[in-house]
Amino acid sequence: MTRGRADRGAGRPAAAASDGPQDAASGRAPPRAASRDEVLAFDCGGDRLLGIASCPADPGPLGVLVVVGGPQYRAGSHRQFVLLARRLADAGTAVLRFDYRGMGDSEGAPQGFEAVGEDIDAALAAFARRFPTVRRVALWGLCDGASAALLHLGGRAAGPAGRRVPEIAALCLLNPWVRSEATLARTHVRHYYLQRLAQPDFWRKLLGGGLAWRRAAGALLRNLALAAPSRGAAAGPDGPADFRARMAAAWRGFGGPVLLVLSENDFTAREFLDTVAADAAWSGVLASPRLQRIDVPEADHTFSSAAWRAVVEDRMLAWIAALDRPDAGGARG
Repeated sequence: MTRGRADRGAGRPAAAASDGPQDAASGRAPPRAASRDEVLAFDCGGDRLLGIASCPADPGPLGVLVVVGGPQYRAGSHRQFVLLARRLADAGTAVLRFDYRGMGDSEGAPQGFEAVGEDIDAALAAFARRFPTVRRVALWGLCDGASAALLHLGGRAAGPAGRRVPEIAALCLLNPWVRSEATLARTHVRHYYLQRLAQPDFWRKLLGGGLAWRRAAGALLRNLALAAPSRGAAAGPDGPADFRARMAAAWRGFGGPVLLVLSENDFTAREFLDTVAADAAWSGVLASPRLQRIDVPEADHTFSSAAWRAVVEDRMLAWIAALDRPDAGGARG
């Protein structure tokens, strides 16, 4: 078994050892034979990219490409992507996680999440070469990795010339990033300031002189001003669309199943829900019969506890099993 540099010395997640009874109780098939990890190096515009493929003994028909979010690399926060990929691969799903250009062990200049389409296409082509029997792939992304997956989907008219790539058949989006100054300000006003006013500790500090009320009032006023509806002109018909509008258009135009996972204790998730509720471009996306939504109680942005991570992994396994069924149609609850 070959591990990536930061992946060495890491054993299987403890949760995997107890999958048998859990799977039997849930009606899912028991885990298949243990998987192995392999290093994949592939080209992207003349730069060498590096990824780690988690390879099942007998890959199922659907694979998963992990689209990394934020200024991080293929391991993820607290090795989240490592553990997820191995858990899925042990259950029979091939997974590839990789470093964008300029990140981790990949060459090239760093790319922002709005400009990684070529990187994702290169990774899809590498996926097809390593797993030729896997014809369909789900893009999995957390935070602006979810945003990058949608933006790639919306800007991808066809596969790269001369490359065979698997069909993007499904999306798994965790706490999608839709931030602007206005969305962050609205989230603070709705989910921070209003909650603080209801907390006895706030009033004790205020009345006891322990609160810098002038500074707090100034911050509130600034957030209220930023949260107000903008009167600025929208982009013209030939101008670049806001990335949030492009995300919404890609989601609405996608015909496959979507798994949406949201953390309860996360401003990014709340910003996303507030944006969907307020922006007509997102109208109806959460009511789609193809959407399955999971809200993880108390979870933080990166699902940092073993319990929260297990929820994501378990629900992901069940979702993939449903997609793998021969009778599984396009619409799923």
